Formats: sequence, structure tokens, C-alpha cells
Amino acid sequence: MEKKLKITLKRSTVRRPWTQKQTVRALGLHRLHETRVIPDNPATRGMVRCVSHLLECEEVQE
Repeated sequence: MEKKLKITLKRSTVRRPWTQKQTVRALGLHRLHETRVIPDNPATRGMVRCVSHLLECEEVQE
């Protein structure tokens, strides 16, 4: 089974640096409390780590 990450946008990107806004968009999140399931790989882990203060993240098995 492939490991995946379930990420939810918990805080707004208003008054955040442009790079953080773009990272949240690249993760596929647009609105507060929106949830996505993304592949767990080093690239997405790095993106999640950069905006971890805005997200809630948990591992899921699919």
C-alpha cells in the first residue's frame, strides 16, 4: 500500500509571504478547511514542512 498525507488548510494565507501562498496553492489547497490527500514523498514533505504552521497533516494508508 502506498502511504499518503491528508493535509487540511487551517490558517489563512492572508498577510503571508508570496512564496508561502504559492506553496499552499501547489499543494492544491485554495480555501480554509479544504482537505487533500497527496502522495507521501520527499518533495511534498518539504512543501508541507515550509507551511506547516498553516496546515494540519496526518498520514493515511490507502
